[in-house]
Amino acid sequence: MTQTPATAKPDFSGLSALYINCTLKKSPEESHTQGVIDRSVAIMEANGVSVDQFRAVDHDIATGVRPDMTEHGWATDEWPSLLPRVLAADILVIGGSIWLGDNSSVTRQVIERLYGYSGVLNEQGQYAYYGRVGGCLLTGNEDGLKHCAMNILYSLQHIGYSIPPQADAGWLGEVGPGPSYLDEGSGGPENDFTNRNVSFMTYNLLHLAAMIRGSGGFPAYGNQRAAWDAGCRPDNANPEYR
Repeated sequence: MTQTPATAKPDFSGLSALYINCTLKKSPEESHTQGVIDRSVAIMEANGVSVDQFRAVDHDIATGVRPDMTEHGWATDEWPSLLPRVLAADILVIGGSIWLGDNSSVTRQVIERLYGYSGVLNEQGQYAYYGRVGGCLLTGNEDGLKHCAMNILYSLQHIGYSIPPQADAGWLGEVGPGPSYLDEGSGGPENDFTNRNVSFMTYNLLHLAAMIRGSGGFPAYGNQRAAWDAGCRPDNANPEYR
C-alpha cells in the first residue's frame, strides 16, 4: 500500500498510558482480562508509549466518591496514592470482566473513585481529566459486552475524557460455563474479530491522544469552570475575566 500522509506511521513517542484491570482476581491468579490487556499493551509499547498498569483489587481502595475517603470515615484508602498514576497518563484503559451481564463491582468502584476527582480544575480552569483519552477492554462468558462498554465510555466522557471512534474491544466465550479467554482451546487469543478490534481501539486511542497533545491540550475556550463562575456566558463575554 502506498504511504500517504493519512496512512504513514505517526510518532507516538512521549505518550503514556495506564491500564486498570478491574478483574475480581488478585495477583498472581490468572486474569483473562489481563490476556486481552496484554495485546493492547504490546501495541502501545511497540510504538514507544510508556505503559503503566495495576489490578485495582490488589489495593485497599475504599468505597465512595471523594478523592480521599479517609476524610470521610474510612480507616484506610489507597486510591489517593493511585490517582497520580491516573493523572500522569495521556490514555486510560479500563479493563474488566462481565458478571450477570454487567460490569464487575470493581469496575464500578474504580469509576466512582475517578468521578470523585472530576470536579477538580486543571491549570486552564477546565475539569481535571480534560485532555486525556479513554477506552475499555472486556471479557466474559455471557452477553453484555456492548452494555458494559457503553457504561464505561459514557462515564469516562462525562467526567472529561475524550473518546475516539471504536474505543472498546472484548472477547465473549461460549455463553455459560465454557472456556474463558486464556483457557486452552478457547480460541480467544486467535480470534480475528477480537484481535482486530483491540488493534483498532489501541491505535485510535493513540491517534486522538497525539492529536490532543499536538494541539497543546484540549482547547479551553468555552469550557472553563473558572470563567463561567466569573460570569462568562454566551450572552456576556465578561471582559474583566482574564
